[in-house]
Amino acid sequence: MLAKVSLNMGRILGASFATLIVVFLILTGPMIVENLDASEIMVIQSPISGELAVYTDPGWKIQGFGTVTKYPRRNELSFLDPACVINGDREKATRGLHLRFYDGGNAILCGTMSWVMPLDPKNVLSIHKDFRSAEAFETQAIRRSMEAAATFSGPAMSSFESAAGRRNELLQILNDQTLGGVYKTITKSIRATDIAGVEKDMQVIEIVRDEKGFPLRAQSSFVQAYNVQLLPMTINTFKYEDRVEDQIRQQQDATNAAVVAIANAKKADQDALTVEAQGRANAARAKWEQETLNAKTIADAQARVTIAQAGVEEADAFKKAEILKGQGEAERKRMVMQADGQLEKKLEALVRINSMYADAIKEAAPGAWSPTVVMGSQGTQGNGGMNATALVDLLTARTARDLGVDLRVQGSGNTK
Repeated sequence: MLAKVSLNMGRILGASFATLIVVFLILTGPMIVENLDASEIMVIQSPISGELAVYTDPGWKIQGFGTVTKYPRRNELSFLDPACVINGDREKATRGLHLRFYDGGNAILCGTMSWVMPLDPKNVLSIHKDFRSAEAFETQAIRRSMEAAATFSGPAMSSFESAAGRRNELLQILNDQTLGGVYKTITKSIRATDIAGVEKDMQVIEIVRDEKGFPLRAQSSFVQAYNVQLLPMTINTFKYEDRVEDQIRQQQDATNAAVVAIANAKKADQDALTVEAQGRANAARAKWEQETLNAKTIADAQARVTIAQAGVEEADAFKKAEILKGQGEAERKRMVMQADGQLEKKLEALVRINSMYADAIKEAAPGAWSPTVVMGSQGTQGNGGMNATALVDLLTARTARDLGVDLRVQGSGNTK
């Protein structure tokens, strides 16, 4: 019985001890090992020796009940002022960067800046020993560098310059001083108009540069000693105070009016040049059109002269041809006359004349060719027909004589 009780007590104690071990492991397990994400860097401090170990590779690491501090490999610092928030949660806004320009104007710069942790243990431990957390490093190192840069960047220009032509230069100066440290500057007095529109003497800073033109640094950046990589700022908003906004708006209106006036003047000059050039072009066009017309007129006149000359030459050639033709015809006729005396034509004329005599006698009244009373010898009475024949012969002979035709048969045709 006693042995049985002892056995049960042993089992109870064993179960209790196992339970204690399980509870202990559950409670202390997170302090024994720690998982490192790929986006983080981890520092573990030993609880006994206080030694610090840096881990950059992801995976499970032995914590050994040490203190674990994690840093982001890359993080983004926002400087979003409540004045820059329009449709957002103002309570989540941080502080923007305040700029003050040499004309007395103020502005709040809102945006973000990314930064990258170094991976070598020495720099990681320096950051860990000095700041103990990423949030403290952002606030005490990175933001201090940004604020110092903003303090020494604003007085380099006026409010209107920062809103207009020198905006990019302002951002360049601000980024460079944040990354490398603030510039060494000198103060210079100038006569200018302040934000209220009053002309007065104001102090403006000028950057001191070396013989190569690079700016000299008055102090190094707060983050430069830790080899932290700072990326250029991303600017979301320039928030000027109301009086600066009004002044900038007025100056922009004046500048725009001046630009418009200059543009209109240039346009007028260009229009004048265009009109002048167009006038010259029109004059040249009219000149060449007249030259073309004159050339066409001259060409037409020359063509008419050429045609007239050709006509004259043609008429002269025709005249010469006709003369030659007439001379040839006359020579032909002369030669024909010399050959037969134009016997054929003379005979034709003789035949026609005799035919006409015959027709006239035929048409005459009977007996009209002989006289009614004939005085003379008795033997001559009653010879009226012979008288007509004699008359015809007489006329024929006369005609032949006029034509120069010898009616006597002598062989070949003969003319006198």
